[in-house]
Amino acid sequence: VRGRDLVGFVDEAKGKVAQQIKLPAGYRMSWGGQFENQQRAAARLALVVTIALALIFLLLFTTLGSVRQSLLVFVNIPFALLGGVVALAVTGEYLSVPASVGFIALMGIAVLNGLVMITYFNQLVARGTPLAEVVSEGALRRFRPVMMTACITGFGLIPLLMATGPGSEIQRPLAIVVIGGLVTATLLTLILLPILFQRFGVPETNTEYEAS
Repeated sequence: VRGRDLVGFVDEAKGKVAQQIKLPAGYRMSWGGQFENQQRAAARLALVVTIALALIFLLLFTTLGSVRQSLLVFVNIPFALLGGVVALAVTGEYLSVPASVGFIALMGIAVLNGLVMITYFNQLVARGTPLAEVVSEGALRRFRPVMMTACITGFGLIPLLMATGPGSEIQRPLAIVVIGGLVTATLLTLILLPILFQRFGVPETNTEYEAS
């Protein structure tokens, strides 16, 4: 299959076969080969991603001790995935198993950046810093670590992004997903996450920090 995704090709083939071929009673048709392997890998990845997200949330809750702050860190994940999907669409790549692995790696990076930011916010809140100052100073102080994480990862994947030889069909989708997702995840972490923390990150009983 060249120039298109494997699943779309098989779906079209299934439709044409169903219209043009009538199997006798007692006969059935199955689709195997690379398509079968892809379906099996996709099912396993769906299970792995679900378990990974549950474990990530458990670890976040253990670290932060707050459901609402754990959910704030989780907000990074959809924006990171959005960037990966847009990058695939712009480059004309398809959602393959390597791209799915890239999404898994992207989720870890997005959660790490969010955790770095939220942890520092909590340190400032514990010192009695006004909430408005917490988000402004915290975002400025954590700008460099977040950007370093994104830049190091992105630059490290450039050789995979530019690959054209054997194996590039595996390397390029992974690099495209991660680099595209890093853009949106980093913007969210630095701009939107502080705003969300100011609105939802601190319980109502702690709002006196803002008034002080």
